[in-house]
Amino acid sequence: MTPSVPLRTTATETGTGSDAAPAVLPVEAVVRRFRFELTAHLGSAAQARRMTRAWLTAWAVCEDTCDSATLVVSELVTNAIVHTSSRQIICELQDEDGKVRIAVGDEGRAHGDPNPAAGRDGEEHGRGLLLVSAVCSAWGALETGPGLQVWAELPREAEDRRPEPVADVVRGTGAEWVS
Repeated sequence: MTPSVPLRTTATETGTGSDAAPAVLPVEAVVRRFRFELTAHLGSAAQARRMTRAWLTAWAVCEDTCDSATLVVSELVTNAIVHTSSRQIICELQDEDGKVRIAVGDEGRAHGDPNPAAGRDGEEHGRGLLLVSAVCSAWGALETGPGLQVWAELPREAEDRRPEPVADVVRGTGAEWVS
C-alpha cells in the first residue's frame, strides 16, 4: 500500500520578543514549527521520516541531529500505529532555543504510560523507546484526552564526539594521529 499524502500540514516561523522578520533574528531567537497529520498505517512511518529530514535540513539542523530525529520520529510513529487504535497520527517538529523537539500524538492508546523495555534476545520488537531514550536529551508522554502525545528533545547541534588527538607520535609503530 502506498502511503497517502499528509492529511494536514502547518508550518510557522516566528521571532521571539520582536516584530522583526525571522531572517534578521539569530537562529536561537527563531521558533520554527511544522505540524503534519498522517493516516495510521505502517507506510506512514517512512513518510514521517522523509518529512522530518526535509524540514530539519531546510532549517539547517546538523546532520547528526537530523539522523537522530529521523530515528526518533520513526519509532514514535510506529509505536502510535502499532499500539493504538488511531486512524490519524499527528507529528510536530519544533526548532527553538538550541534544541529540536519532536511530538507524536495518537487518538487512543493501550492502558499505561509508554516505558522502555528490553526486548528478549532474537526478538525484532520492543527496543524502540530504549533507542529514543539513548539518543535524546529528554523524552516523556502527556495525556491528550483519549490519546497520548509522546515527545522527545535533541540538541540542535550534535556534540563533537571525535577522540582527542594524541599529543605525540606513537614511537616505533609509524602511526600518528591526523586531525
